[in-house]
Amino acid sequence: MVNLFNTLPPERYRHTVVALTDYSGFRHRITAQRVDFHALNRPPGHSLGWAMRLWRLLRRLEPDLVHTRNLAALEAQFVAAAAGVRATVHGEHGRDVFDLHGRNWKYNLLRRAARPLVSNYIAVSRDLEAWLRRDIGVPVHKLHQIYNGVDSVKFHPRSGPRPDFAHPESIVFGSVGRMVEVKNYPLLVRAFIQLMRQQPERAERARLVIVGEGAARETCLDMLQGAGLAHLAWLPGEREDIAAIMQMIDVFVLPSRNEGVSNTILEAFASGLPVIATAVGGNVELVQDGANGLLVRPDDLDEMVQALLFYLDSPARIEGHGQHARRQAEQRFSIPAMAGAYAAVYDQTLEKRR
Repeated sequence: MVNLFNTLPPERYRHTVVALTDYSGFRHRITAQRVDFHALNRPPGHSLGWAMRLWRLLRRLEPDLVHTRNLAALEAQFVAAAAGVRATVHGEHGRDVFDLHGRNWKYNLLRRAARPLVSNYIAVSRDLEAWLRRDIGVPVHKLHQIYNGVDSVKFHPRSGPRPDFAHPESIVFGSVGRMVEVKNYPLLVRAFIQLMRQQPERAERARLVIVGEGAARETCLDMLQGAGLAHLAWLPGEREDIAAIMQMIDVFVLPSRNEGVSNTILEAFASGLPVIATAVGGNVELVQDGANGLLVRPDDLDEMVQALLFYLDSPARIEGHGQHARRQAEQRFSIPAMAGAYAAVYDQTLEKRR
């Protein structure tokens, strides 16, 4: 959203963000135009007070188009229809651990009920596009698959020495993301620990970085402490300097159980890093096994250990795969291309309404 707001021409599009719960300092990254933010402060449970607040807000704002994202916001499509909005877009960016494969019948019943109200759908991966068509019954003419874009100027390969964290000859395996169950960071930590135990001489140069906040952070810290390896890892919690963090890493690792299209994989590509990722969701559309990274089966500890060893033994392989990843970021995942595709969907949706 930040990349869209900073790229779409402000003379054509004006944006307002409505958060179901609350918003954070992330909004300060929007620099190209003023964007108003509203928080509905929706409490847990089935209270409908948030829906009435949203209805009143939409009646006051009178938006030309409402764009909802993911299952959590899908109910807002019903509120938008009640408020008289006839141009709507819904985006699917991925699924959480409670419905990894999009087969929960209650959630899919809601998705199908909302289908007639949604003018157009945007899926960030071909995997999500196929699921919307096959399982939810979205007509092909309403489906648009648009990959996320990445800022290849802000995120770029490291030039010069590594920022202070590890010895220059160390190989740093790193990840950035929400430390929640679906991301499965304990798998990466277990693989790092097993690597150290199985190959202590070869693994003495290995280091681990995981940046992000969530319930799994304490679990991962406890695992490293219990194995006596906490001094070889850095888990600082949430950080704002992600581009600088990428400069510390040699190989990016994403061990998640499901993904749409991961922004952090794209940021790693732009930073010239090979990526080890689980073969789930949109990961298989980004990572070309043996060319810009490696794909491993989800929850497969031994495969993850072997993937770490694959790069630990070969700095030249890291460099070659990283260069290929950078070229992909520049050629396939530019922010202007993404913004142009979103603008085309918005314009088509508004034209249909007229």
